[in-house]
Amino acid sequence: MTSFEKRLRERRDELAWLYMELYDDREKLRELESSMADIWRARDDSLRDLDERRERDPDWFLSGKTLGMTMYANLFAGDLRGVEKRLDYLSEQGVTYLHLMPLLQMPHPDNDGGYAVEDFTKVDPMFGTNGDLAALTAAMRERGMSLCLDFVMNHTADTHEWARRAKRGERAYIDRYICFDTPDIPREYEKTVPDVFPETAPGSFIWCEEMGKYVCSSFCPFQWDLNYRNPDVFNDMVSAMLGLANLGVEVLRIDATPYLWKELGTTCRNLPKVHTIMRMVRLITEAVCPAVALKGEVVMAPRELAPYFGTPEKPECHILYNSSGMCTQWSALASGDVRQFKHQLDELNSLPPHCHFVNYIRCHDDIGWGLDEEFGKTLGQDPVPHKKYLYEFYAGSFPGSWSRGELYNYDPRTLDARTCGTAASLCGIERGIAENDPAQVDLGIRRDLLMHAVIMSMAGFPMLSSGDEIGQLNGYGYHDDPDLREDSRNLHRTPFNWENAEKRHTPGTVQHRLWEGLRRLERIRAAEPCFAPETWVTTWDTHNNGVLALLRRNGDRTLACLFNFTGQPQTVRLDGVDGPCTDLITSAPVTPSACALEPYQYALCVSE
Repeated sequence: MTSFEKRLRERRDELAWLYMELYDDREKLRELESSMADIWRARDDSLRDLDERRERDPDWFLSGKTLGMTMYANLFAGDLRGVEKRLDYLSEQGVTYLHLMPLLQMPHPDNDGGYAVEDFTKVDPMFGTNGDLAALTAAMRERGMSLCLDFVMNHTADTHEWARRAKRGERAYIDRYICFDTPDIPREYEKTVPDVFPETAPGSFIWCEEMGKYVCSSFCPFQWDLNYRNPDVFNDMVSAMLGLANLGVEVLRIDATPYLWKELGTTCRNLPKVHTIMRMVRLITEAVCPAVALKGEVVMAPRELAPYFGTPEKPECHILYNSSGMCTQWSALASGDVRQFKHQLDELNSLPPHCHFVNYIRCHDDIGWGLDEEFGKTLGQDPVPHKKYLYEFYAGSFPGSWSRGELYNYDPRTLDARTCGTAASLCGIERGIAENDPAQVDLGIRRDLLMHAVIMSMAGFPMLSSGDEIGQLNGYGYHDDPDLREDSRNLHRTPFNWENAEKRHTPGTVQHRLWEGLRRLERIRAAEPCFAPETWVTTWDTHNNGVLALLRRNGDRTLACLFNFTGQPQTVRLDGVDGPCTDLITSAPVTPSACALEPYQYALCVSE
């Protein structure tokens, strides 16, 4: 019996039960299992070896040595071959987990940053070939790096072969999408389904003239939602997913996970059958390619996240994004008040121990101000004015702001908006450089390193945004590009500045100070026992609204992580955490029960 047959036998009953519950089609189930077997047989021996290692170490991604980075391959190094040539740079940074933004075949120019896919089995020619992708992942494995790619399960581009055949009137392909002849049912859906892009793409359906039908399109009009009531859709999408695994992809980011199932009269978010689909995907990948981890893109409140992990007995995603952590952390920096951030972390830390997160301060996307408004009211925050303050502050238009960014998706009806910009620009480095003010640059660097120190201290593992390690600034040239200027997220989607990267070796430069500050944090995280996977993590009361404390305990060893989110010196008191302690950043002795912190200072205080 092969390893695949053994793993499938252990999971077949549950997989069959879920599949038949959803589709009631045993022939399609047999087709799925046959496809799984074929894909496993085609799996490279080195990947099968990795499968065996990961089965022995299923929490491999929780190691303190795990450091993620996300980037666009073309902006970083031109194409996949270019990325492979730059692996020395990533190794120097200590990167072990690389997330490349979408690179499967897409239409041009309208592709929503690659999230409109027209072929899930091929790399887009602008990035190279499938062979280039396999060569990159092989080179990464030799360095102990894992590759993460997006898998857009919810929709295809309207130029995908299925969509083209649907437009030609082929019934089998029309049925792969959610289509209606008249606007009656679509209008009923839209009564309860919130708009994703209310200004640029209102509504959830578009009219397709070629097909003579209304087609579900939750995101952009050129992205058609798939019909997961159709077993052919599930089977073919899973096969494409497994094909990427056979090219060496080790982490699959499931895009727009909550949207996968649609039901009239609901918000079409977070429905029970989404979890049926994700549980089947987990069972299938565990059988065929257990080296692969599933990362869900679930941009929801903390209390809505736990179901996407499943249960310890019946897991779904291995990892989720801590998206609420990103926005509450930036809110804390602008306001100098950590209480809402602490509340959000407490909610995450209260989830079951099998719930794991990737933490980040910036990514390819915007910062959405999805704060816990009810908790904010207990702090005296009026939700709409507070949100307006935040996006104006980070756009640099609020009096006294040190930030430079831009708005995204501003809605004049609700006064809602999101924020774009690089970490360095949002933290004040850009303004300080533009005004030739070294003191302001210094404060910007302090803020930047503080924000990164926080994500490196939280439960889960950190992910950097490419360029943040060298203080890359906003790029305003997109305003002059007709293909880019309508999307302000291109403000921080800029070509990597290799000339500036060389300055990381020159003491005194912004690049050197950020690079060395991050490397110090990364080395501490990799070596310190309090960052081991089994460590208990919680927040602690500092008796100071401007200072956040995270405690990490592993056996008799305690690490108190302190973060001053204000521009003024602060003193904190950690009840129950006594000396002697040593700050791993400065090597100086610290008394956590009476610790003084300079503006935007962080301290990692260890006691044994």
